Amino acid sequence: MRLSRPQVVAPVHAIPELRFEDQRLTSFSGLVIFQALFQRLRLKERLAAAMTDARAAAYRPQNLVMMLVVHLLLGFRRLRERDYYRDDPLVQRVLGLQRLPDVSTWTRGLAEMTTSNIEGVRALNRDLVIDRLREEKFPRVTVDFDGSVLSTRGHAEGSAIGYNRQRKGARSYYPLFCTVAQTGQFLDLLHRPGNVHDSRDALAFIEANIGIVREIVGAREIETRMDGAFFSEDIAKKLVDLKVRFTISLPFERFPALKKLIEARKTWHRIDDTWAYADLNWRPKCWDGAFRVLAVRRKTPTPRKGPLQLDLFQPRDYEFDFRVILTNKVTDDAEAVMDFHHGRGSQEGLIGEAKSCAQMDYIPSRKLAVNQTFTVSAMLAHNLGRELQMSAEERTRRDTSRRAARWLFKTLHTLRHIVLRAGRLTRPEGKLTLTMSGNREVRDDVLHYLRVPHAA
Repeated sequence: MRLSRPQVVAPVHAIPELRFEDQRLTSFSGLVIFQALFQRLRLKERLAAAMTDARAAAYRPQNLVMMLVVHLLLGFRRLRERDYYRDDPLVQRVLGLQRLPDVSTWTRGLAEMTTSNIEGVRALNRDLVIDRLREEKFPRVTVDFDGSVLSTRGHAEGSAIGYNRQRKGARSYYPLFCTVAQTGQFLDLLHRPGNVHDSRDALAFIEANIGIVREIVGAREIETRMDGAFFSEDIAKKLVDLKVRFTISLPFERFPALKKLIEARKTWHRIDDTWAYADLNWRPKCWDGAFRVLAVRRKTPTPRKGPLQLDLFQPRDYEFDFRVILTNKVTDDAEAVMDFHHGRGSQEGLIGEAKSCAQMDYIPSRKLAVNQTFTVSAMLAHNLGRELQMSAEERTRRDTSRRAARWLFKTLHTLRHIVLRAGRLTRPEGKLTLTMSGNREVRDDVLHYLRVPHAA
């Protein structure tokens, strides 16, 4: 329908008179979809059960952690930003509190979190991921391990100066993460100072998480992918003992003999126009066992200097980038092994998404307990965003060679377009009612996510 200019343009000049009243208005009416998810998962009850040594206070540890998870789901970063929603009625209902704690009370309570409290939150996070894996019954489960730097702005307790590519010389933490490729969730983390190597305490952490997954999948296949920092005979042998199929990046620059072997190699088998491979009969001299060593090379154009000549028949020079993979996948073809190993980039994307959308890269305090709780809560908030979507959506992908997530996930940033909506809480005829705007897309999305928890 064609509209005239007077029908479109409204001359507006007057600034309205401002009035501030308590009208039971909420800025986060879409948070109701997470409230329904929390009820279905019994998140509050399970969080309380995980903290058996909770102190006797008005705000118990489970209340403080629950508030932190909601804080991150809403997209806030600094704890001080709690002031912007302290009187929001829907946030209070979701948390089950009539009054939110002050920032000082909140921070002080998080600083008093005991080791068993933090371990309880980690265990709850694992249980939520395990429940999803048990429900989905995947024929194979891919767990990946990698570390990531969390930089601090000051002298936080337990931090140290180590390798930090973004902020050289800054103090940091360096937690080790375990993720599940099929669901795009964090299974667990090992909190460490920033001056440790990737493999520090990794063997016990890997064995523990593989054991957790093994209890669920039983005889079904378990796989893992790791970078060169985990290259060691102990880890490789342990994965074989655990009956896990693995690929590990081999830092061939540390082995001059292997480097010469690759440079002298004349025969390479073509995978496609870019990639080629060669199986090498090599192992470190100090190793007892033998594994498959797969070298792959990528053909890349050589950068040219000088002015560009647009000549159709100008020859193009190429050079090769080499990578070496250690694996026990002896029956798989080289392309399948290469694709599987390159799929570990999805874990880096997963960690990056949790840092940008769930604030996992933020260090809020100088106290170690606060920082550990914040990181675990950020990991839990990310997982809840994924669980919300998996509970409402069908799988959209089959099992791929790179083990991509089986759902096409929206980020928490995208989900906040639904959450950050104005609404009003009223009680017409005594029935609690949340009134939102009539936006059709928001209405459809909210009802879509609400149907699953209520049906369950």
